[in-house]
Amino acid sequence: MLLRGLRVLGQGIAAEPRLFAISVAGSVLHGAMLVGNAYVIGAIVGRVITPAFAEDRIDVGALGLAAAVLLGISGIRVAAMFARRLAAGAMMFRLQAGYRERITRRYLELPLAWHQRNSAGSLLSTATSDVEAAVQPFAPLPLAVGTIVMLFGALGSVLWTDWVLGLVGLVLVPSLFALNVFYSRRMSPRQMRAQKLRAGVAEIAHESFDGALVIKTMGKETAETERFAARVGELRDALIAVGRLRGLFDPLMDSLPSVGTIAVLLLGTWRLSTGAITVSQLVSVAFLFTVLAFPLRAIAWLVGDLPRGVAGYDRVHAVLGAEGSTRYGTDDLDLTGPAQLTFENVDFTYATGEQVLAGVTLEVPAGKTVALVGPTGSGKSTIASLAVRLVDPDSGTVRLDGADLRTLTAESLAGSIALVPQLPFVFDDTVRANIALDRPAADDAEVWAALRLAQIDSFVAGLPESLDTEVGERGTSLSGGQRQRITLARALAGRPRLLILDDATSAVDPRVEAAILGALRASAGEGASILVVAYRRATIALADEVVYLENGRILARGTHTELLATVPGYKDLVTAYEKAEALND
Repeated sequence: MLLRGLRVLGQGIAAEPRLFAISVAGSVLHGAMLVGNAYVIGAIVGRVITPAFAEDRIDVGALGLAAAVLLGISGIRVAAMFARRLAAGAMMFRLQAGYRERITRRYLELPLAWHQRNSAGSLLSTATSDVEAAVQPFAPLPLAVGTIVMLFGALGSVLWTDWVLGLVGLVLVPSLFALNVFYSRRMSPRQMRAQKLRAGVAEIAHESFDGALVIKTMGKETAETERFAARVGELRDALIAVGRLRGLFDPLMDSLPSVGTIAVLLLGTWRLSTGAITVSQLVSVAFLFTVLAFPLRAIAWLVGDLPRGVAGYDRVHAVLGAEGSTRYGTDDLDLTGPAQLTFENVDFTYATGEQVLAGVTLEVPAGKTVALVGPTGSGKSTIASLAVRLVDPDSGTVRLDGADLRTLTAESLAGSIALVPQLPFVFDDTVRANIALDRPAADDAEVWAALRLAQIDSFVAGLPESLDTEVGERGTSLSGGQRQRITLARALAGRPRLLILDDATSAVDPRVEAAILGALRASAGEGASILVVAYRRATIALADEVVYLENGRILARGTHTELLATVPGYKDLVTAYEKAEALND
């Protein structure tokens, strides 16, 4: 654990060498002043206080000089302490910010499949409590380094003063390090378990908040509370185990310097009686052991924080070192005019081993609309994900304007393709911010144009603050259909050359859907091709071509009328949706 902890500390020091050097310099200077202060006090006792008692008079000049020296040393100690604390705090918080930025960037780089294997609560815990745990040891680190320098400096001074008194230090210092090693070995598994349980608590909490509607409507508040309480109880017990061990360790660390001081006084009295040392030397050595108590706490703090720091760093490093990031190419595309999308003999299998697509070949010609139709689980959403490179095919090629998607830059992909997913996501922000997304070209005129295409402009215009209206977390102030249309407007505001609709109007009234699709149809030839995952007849009617899938394979393609007449599975599926809608009406 100590070796792993030192590696973690070494990486942090390498990241912020200047701040570390300043903080350690302040700590070393502070320690040097403590050692110097001990000998100054010894000199004052031997040369000012003792003669004053012996001669029954006070040398005011000597006493004033002694006071000035002590004040000067105290001033230097305050300045050194300020420099150490300021630099150490800045170092810790800069490392914390750096880790969080790297983790966030890594979250965005990692593929969708990785996110599907890791809960949102666990990822949130890594970015918060794990990062805090990983950088916590850097707060006491400079003080601990300065203390170690001071320890060896003080030990050398004591040995130089009197080798017999130095033996106390030679026993005390190794005892302190042995105690720290013993503590670290037993604390490590406790801290690791506690850190893992913290992630578990965050995971359940996030899931409970996210599923609040389901929990309330199903009357599961009590069961969910009990589930959360059970995990919190485990975390409580784990932290109590940590506190119990630390409660044993801290008094031992506090008592060792006091034991050393008592031993020095006993031995020092004997050495003083034999004339081996003077009163000044005894007072200096005894004072040194007395002031060692607080600085030695810095070593205890560092050792106490290391197990949790290593546990937090391991979880942070698991994210930063995760494999499977999306690697973009260097090719750019002309970002004007409708794009052409081509699938060439594409296969795709999920991590579970289930093959979703087999030998899929299809084309969305520039300026045209293609509808994907098929039963649940036939691979339609997977095709949509492949088209925007959320995942890459196992074999075969997905091309945009003839270029393999894997060779394109991220900017070319983002500037060419927009996906409107099945489940709309709305940020806790204004309508304008949700649609513009800080894109320079998306001014208010573009936002309103996108809202009109999505058939939601009149609704937004009627809001209390129009575009500046806050929509709430995940758009809680909006209906499902309104969230879908806001999400569609967001995609349209980016002027995509290829628009992919993955059942993006399922929560919209059929009449509104018809108006949306009609507007898209009218504008498609001007700037975008459209690939739409469709179920309703009105949506399918938008398409120039319909592609029918079953079990990850394309079984037929043609117009809606042609497939209705020639493909029984297609006819059954489409008419089933129509019958269901008729029953609902």
